[in-house]
Amino acid sequence: MNLLITGANRGLGLKLPETALERGHRMFAGVRTLPPGGTLASLIARYPDRVIAVKLDVTREEDAAALAERLRSEGEALDVVINNAGVLLERGVKLEDLSTDAVEETFDINLFGPIRVAKHMFPLMRQGGMLLNISSEAGCLSNAYDGDYPYALSKVALNYFSKQLKAHDKPRGVRVFAVHPGWIKTDMGGENAPGDPQVTADGILDIVEGKTAVSDDLYFINHRGEPMPL
Repeated sequence: MNLLITGANRGLGLKLPETALERGHRMFAGVRTLPPGGTLASLIARYPDRVIAVKLDVTREEDAAALAERLRSEGEALDVVINNAGVLLERGVKLEDLSTDAVEETFDINLFGPIRVAKHMFPLMRQGGMLLNISSEAGCLSNAYDGDYPYALSKVALNYFSKQLKAHDKPRGVRVFAVHPGWIKTDMGGENAPGDPQVTADGILDIVEGKTAVSDDLYFINHRGEPMPL
């Protein structure tokens, strides 16, 4: 399968390409700047025919438009799009001290980014493909808590956008889900997180490959394909 993953240079966004490549898939790894370094550069060296780093800063619609035009001109089609790029700003900040600039930046990346990517990549997706928006349990209205305002609010909106997308592309059968990856050890999750990003990556790839069956009636699930509270 051809996969496009945003934020593919660190955290879960890096573990997903690693896992997908080990399983034999082909990867477009979206990063803000080229050429990439670190582990992603090593992956490209190991799998030169199956991983392609592409410039995709999700805050820039021109990046998404240019990538879509490139893929179209090269006759490429996408089986899976994973909107993974995200930020967690103002963690632990009280409402009285909250920076509204941080709220705007968070929405630009966590919500408007997936909207930009979906807008330009949906026409390139094969019938029966899958689009996953990496969300969070922070986006559960029933579990609302006092904190992480920018992040939680952006994920609530992302979940709703995911449900809208399910209705948008029903004729072609592209399956859309918002996915809670769990609290995992990444730059965002921190060293105290109990979860393993490899377990999450394996779970997400099992969903992508159909090894884990997920009902089309659902739109917000965890990395095991189980429904999340709304």
